[in-house]
Amino acid sequence: MPAMLKEEMLWAKFQQMQWIESISKSIPSCGSTGAEELAVLILAPFKIRSSDLPWQDLKGQESRPPRWSHPLSALPSPRPPAVGGGARAGAGPGRREGVAAAMELGPVALRFSRLPMFPFFDAAHYLASVMALKEQRGAVEVSRQSPIACWFSAMLYCFGGSVLSSLMLAEPPVGFLANGTNIFLASSVWYLVFFCPHDMVYRCFSFLPLRLMVAGMKEVTRTWKITAGIAHANSHYKNAWLIMVAVGWARGAGGGLISNFEQLVRGVWKPESNELLKMSYPVKVTLVGAVLFTLQHAQNLPIARHNLMFLYTTFLVVTKVTMMLTQSAVSPFAPFESVLGRMLFGWQQTPSKVKGEARLSSNGTSSVCDRSAGEASESIKKRQAKKTE
Repeated sequence: MPAMLKEEMLWAKFQQMQWIESISKSIPSCGSTGAEELAVLILAPFKIRSSDLPWQDLKGQESRPPRWSHPLSALPSPRPPAVGGGARAGAGPGRREGVAAAMELGPVALRFSRLPMFPFFDAAHYLASVMALKEQRGAVEVSRQSPIACWFSAMLYCFGGSVLSSLMLAEPPVGFLANGTNIFLASSVWYLVFFCPHDMVYRCFSFLPLRLMVAGMKEVTRTWKITAGIAHANSHYKNAWLIMVAVGWARGAGGGLISNFEQLVRGVWKPESNELLKMSYPVKVTLVGAVLFTLQHAQNLPIARHNLMFLYTTFLVVTKVTMMLTQSAVSPFAPFESVLGRMLFGWQQTPSKVKGEARLSSNGTSSVCDRSAGEASESIKKRQAKKTE
């Protein structure tokens, strides 16, 4: 073994033992076994080696600066003998299992948070958006009459979040066109979905397993858009919570929030379909996500960013797939909305008032019906008399 490598390994082992000793001295009740497990619990989820930390000796003076550590230096050191008798030794395996369970989420969530969205997840987002556009009434006719209008409508479906968030931050709304690669990918997906011979692409991805996979991948991109919107807003307005929530919401659900403008491009005007009047489930869950990630960004939510991304995305994918399998349009937030609506805004009246109003309305309608029937019979009699004359 080279002398330099052997020296680095010995120095790493010395620092690891020094870290365990400092924990055991600062927390006497922990013991050496607990100190080693606590050190592993603290360092392992973040992939930090003991040689990467600035160490201090017992006198408070800084010791040798951190040096590069060879991968072999991360090997576990020999476990010291247990302190505290049989009770301490018997509690060891259970505690080790708890530490292992706590260590499992960290690397998985961290790797998940580093997933690149381009090209597969972005392509799935574009595919799901364009297929949703094609299923709108009159969209196929517009694609035949005016392909340019159909293409622009598809771009609003795909990049509506970027357009709306740019407008909110007083930036050019055409900034998304600068990314030529994504525009080319989205345009290719639009052309294949609308103009593929025999409609092969749309029929292929309408197959339920493929449709579920595409929908789940689209929900993954929603989390990344929310976090990107919050970071973008924070770069313009430092720690402005409301702006961060609004921009993150717009970035993640912009296609739904500007649906009225997109309908105007296709020559349709439906003001009653405004998302602010009747929020769909994607818009609601995006608003909840924007609030959660803003609180985490402001360090008011005791959870790491990558763990929150993993848990929130899992919730999105599971609920979306469940709603598609059960063909249910009911939002999972409906029970909470009804309770909060009754408590804060009085959305539903008491049963007694409802029954009283129903009786009054029934009496009123019956009297009106009697009057109208009598007038109709009199007019019929007069017509018959005129005919006989």
